[in-house]
Amino acid sequence: MRSKRNHVGGGFTLIEVLVAVLLLAVGILGALGTQVAALRTRHESNLMSRGVHLASSLAERMRANAAQMRLSDAINPYLQLRYQAGEGAPPPAPADCYGAGRCDSAQLARFDIADTLAALHAGFPGGRIAVCRDAVVWDDADRALAWECAGAAGAPVVIKLGWQGRRGQRAGAGSAAPSAPALAVMLGTGAP
Repeated sequence: MRSKRNHVGGGFTLIEVLVAVLLLAVGILGALGTQVAALRTRHESNLMSRGVHLASSLAERMRANAAQMRLSDAINPYLQLRYQAGEGAPPPAPADCYGAGRCDSAQLARFDIADTLAALHAGFPGGRIAVCRDAVVWDDADRALAWECAGAAGAPVVIKLGWQGRRGQRAGAGSAAPSAPALAVMLGTGAP
């Protein structure tokens, strides 16, 4: 008679192989998810860095154009700046004030604004900017920066900048604007 041999430990069963493949797939999916999260974080970090640079650049331009900053708030072109990329492309700069271009302070202000809006429109998805006097930039109820400007004549000048796609933020229904600014740059402690 023939004897039957048991092959205990002599190989892998189909179930063991499937479990190993499943564990490998879960590990690969986890690594892929981590990579996607890292790419999103890198993109957000890049936008934040460019946003800080853009807002700081506008702040320096405003400080350099003291003649316009001394105007009353009602006619100061910088303090009238409100723009959303969803409203369409910004108008072109009225004059070339780079290099050898000669511009008076009003032309320079219009150029600064147009240049800033062009950079915002081109580099930030759903970009939005507001420049105003604001005494309270932080909204405690929403635990975020606020777009509304509640500042009186002596309040600091604030540049508020935002864009779509920020972590945990979504635009309102049918809105192309971010729900809160990503950053706010304060120019000073009050009226110049």
